[in-house]
Amino acid sequence: MLQGKQLILATKPYARENRALSWYYTLSTLVILFALLAGTALPIHWAFRLICSIAAGLVIVRMFVIYHDHQHKAILDKSFLADMIFTFFGFYVLAPTGIWTASHDYHHKNNSKLFSASIGSYPIYTRQKYEKLSRAERRHYLFIRHPLTILFGYIFTFMYGMCIKSIINRFTKNVDSLIALIVHFTSQGLIFYFLGWQTWILMCAIPHFISGAMGSYLFYAQHNFPSVTFAGNEEWTYEGAALDSSSYMELNAFMRWVTANIGYHHIHHMNARIPFYRLPEVMQAIPEMQTAKRTSLKPKDIMACLNLKVWDFEKKEMVGL
Repeated sequence: MLQGKQLILATKPYARENRALSWYYTLSTLVILFALLAGTALPIHWAFRLICSIAAGLVIVRMFVIYHDHQHKAILDKSFLADMIFTFFGFYVLAPTGIWTASHDYHHKNNSKLFSASIGSYPIYTRQKYEKLSRAERRHYLFIRHPLTILFGYIFTFMYGMCIKSIINRFTKNVDSLIALIVHFTSQGLIFYFLGWQTWILMCAIPHFISGAMGSYLFYAQHNFPSVTFAGNEEWTYEGAALDSSSYMELNAFMRWVTANIGYHHIHHMNARIPFYRLPEVMQAIPEMQTAKRTSLKPKDIMACLNLKVWDFEKKEMVGL
């Protein structure tokens, strides 16, 4: 069996993109998204417009994962056109490239460490640490991990967490977060003014609510699931964090398309340079990847993930309160 660095090296042959395929998936997803958003403004039956609105929210999720791959330099690296497309998309979804890349890179280098800053991920406290917190600190910790906070991820994860908070913490390094807010709300204001409140709800509010909620839950469930393992900083290893602390989310074909294979999250954490469309190939080729810890979007699995609150050292598992 492959272990440690051997396992990381085994994934390297798959960390090569097919440039034409990368452009095909990027541009075709953008065309579908533009078409669906345009469909929300057509003077036709409201039911069709609502279907377009919901579908647009799902396609935003797919486009975000493709954007995420580009930020990892897994696809379309050193392409000026791709840089422009994804920069504007980052503004659109309130995840500008500056803060997203910095926080997400930190997450990959520190995923599942018990004693590190919760940058780019949901905070994990041990039961002992939680019991020593003040009431206000406990409320804050539980609020961040609350199902409603995750559900309204558009506001709390993206609008506040990615943009407003980064501006407050370090404005000079995160000017693009301010630009994202200006572009985002200016465009929404123009849509509201010229196309009316109903079109604004269908073209802006519903798609962003759906994509924000799905994106936030995927962030959460990929590293907060019943069989997850966390380690102290000295015991932590990169490959161990990928296999033991990152989930394989079992999805049907449609949801694999919507999420652009981000459910193969353990493989992505083993080697972030593997393009999203090659992740299933790695799963099939490397037996060690097939033993991943699993979750899904079934209601029982969602509830099991959301009920987890703190890490119990004695039980060596995430538990509720």
